Amino acid sequence: MAGNRRFRPGGGFGRQLDVHETRVGVPPPAEPAAPPSGGMADSAVYIRGHRFASPSGLAETYRCLQEQEHDGAMAWIGLYRPDIDQITSLAREFRLHDLAVEDAINAHQRPKLERYGDTLFVVLRAARYDDLREEVEFSELHLFIGPGLVVTVRHGEAPDLAAVRRRMETDAPMLARGPEAVLYAILDQVVDGYAPVVAGLENDIDEIETQVFGGDPNASRRIYGLSREVIQFQRAARPLLTVLGALADGAGSSDEELRRYLRDVTDHLTQVVERVDGFRHLLQNILTVNATLVSQQQNEEMRSLTAASYAQNEELKKVSSWAAILFAPTLIGTVYGMNFVHMPELNWRFGYLFALLLMVLVCGTLYLVFKRRGWL
Repeated sequence: MAGNRRFRPGGGFGRQLDVHETRVGVPPPAEPAAPPSGGMADSAVYIRGHRFASPSGLAETYRCLQEQEHDGAMAWIGLYRPDIDQITSLAREFRLHDLAVEDAINAHQRPKLERYGDTLFVVLRAARYDDLREEVEFSELHLFIGPGLVVTVRHGEAPDLAAVRRRMETDAPMLARGPEAVLYAILDQVVDGYAPVVAGLENDIDEIETQVFGGDPNASRRIYGLSREVIQFQRAARPLLTVLGALADGAGSSDEELRRYLRDVTDHLTQVVERVDGFRHLLQNILTVNATLVSQQQNEEMRSLTAASYAQNEELKKVSSWAAILFAPTLIGTVYGMNFVHMPELNWRFGYLFALLLMVLVCGTLYLVFKRRGWL
């Protein structure tokens, strides 16, 4: 790569290469979406927008690029979860900056754009909506963009770079614009991938609204989970506006046509960011409404329990009152039912009548007292 590495002198355009060459216009082999064990997904050398060679390894890619340097060759190396040796080999061959290499190895970076000499280091966070689990999956993508060089390092399944490569290879004039055109195509793919995520989140929010107003007790947990996904989506999309803004202002290319395309991608991303911001505010409102509805439901339950308790107390008062009223004659009858010889009123002529009158008097008095207090 001129200005960023030293090429060894090599052969011309038509010499025999120790790589899998393809003629201009011949469809290239399909790039695997994700090698099962990680490593190099695809590597190709392009001349004037056409695939010239499909090397099977990094060493062959280096050699082919060196030999075709004078023809304006460009290498596009796609890596999927590479090991440290592969990253180290690329860094040594193309003199990549240590900080950028460290970020590419460790991942877990926010979207950003950094320039190291004549090499751009770009970090992107792609998103994919899983319909089965109704969750958003995020993955990280690192790009090294330099003169005659594009290196993509994926740490997840998204985005589908195989589709990007196929689309670019069918548009030779665009691909001939160089590495910056590849960067634009990848950015466009990442931003386009946000649209299904936005649709999925919107559908989830609609379902949550139904749950909230339907009194589903699991609504709160789902609101919190969806809010976390929306926040992660904001962290993936919003910083990308700064990256696209810098590229559209000429940080990556002086090609005015590419900058127009980038501004179009920026417009699409702005719409996504605005909708995601709206989702976050909407979820906050839904959470507030849910808390209000839960509180109202709890108040209704408390009122119902209070009413039931009051009714129960009223019944208990009645039962207690009648028990007290009936206890009085029982007590008197029990006393006069004791068969002792020396007991007052047993030999009295009016003793029986006196006992009955005493029972009636005590029961009537208790009844009037309980009635006055509202127990009966």
